Amino acid sequence: MLARRLVRAGAAGLATAIVIATAIDVATAQSSVYQATLAEPNQKTPEVSTEEVRRVLADGSAILVDARKRSEYVAGHIAGAKNAATEPGSPPATFVAAVERLVGGDKAKPLVLYCNGQYCQASRQLSEQLVNAGFTNVRRYQLGIPMWRALNGPIEIELEGFLLLYKIDQTALFFDARSAVDFAKVSLPGTHNVPADQLATDGLRKAPMPSEDFNTRIVLFGHDSAQARALADAVGKTPFQNVSYFPGTFDALSAAVRTQ
Repeated sequence: MLARRLVRAGAAGLATAIVIATAIDVATAQSSVYQATLAEPNQKTPEVSTEEVRRVLADGSAILVDARKRSEYVAGHIAGAKNAATEPGSPPATFVAAVERLVGGDKAKPLVLYCNGQYCQASRQLSEQLVNAGFTNVRRYQLGIPMWRALNGPIEIELEGFLLLYKIDQTALFFDARSAVDFAKVSLPGTHNVPADQLATDGLRKAPMPSEDFNTRIVLFGHDSAQARALADAVGKTPFQNVSYFPGTFDALSAAVRTQ
């Protein structure tokens, strides 16, 4: 199941984002796509825009919660988001308890929930469950991860997702952001070196970017999270829609690849 999600996430996500974009309220869309919401009527919890999600991630004013299944979260999630499903196969009934642990029992803590976009019910259902459980500051990013991807928002992939993708997806491209010296010493088979420390002068000139398929899955990693994120931000300024980065260290990733 996770394998199928990993391979299909790109095309499905882009298609969903297109559908969502056409459904955005016309009055809202006249301002900016980053400020748009679905403007759903009769909802228990308010919506936030992409711009608001960016802000809470930058200033820490709310906890961003991924309301999807654990298998979806590890395959790729908004960078900085926490997952409500703490264990594989967690039943939805345990999500409320998981969120309560995230906030340390403080039900007034600001929360923003998201899932798979317009027609996904996960964030809507969880938000209602949280309100019924006494949480008082719950909002939803109902445009979800499809629109976040379409707008080139940074996506993290967990170690579990990386290892499975590295093993099964022969079409994916893996870019190593470490220096050329470090890459020459040790590297993962089949990966390409795109040094983050040379982006200022070389840009992405050395990256083997596909020339025709902007939905090709691209996975980035580096010496550490900061290095991988720097490369992710650079690739995020290109038309490629299916990009994620591993926020852990190269040493941890290399050790896991060797033992799988």
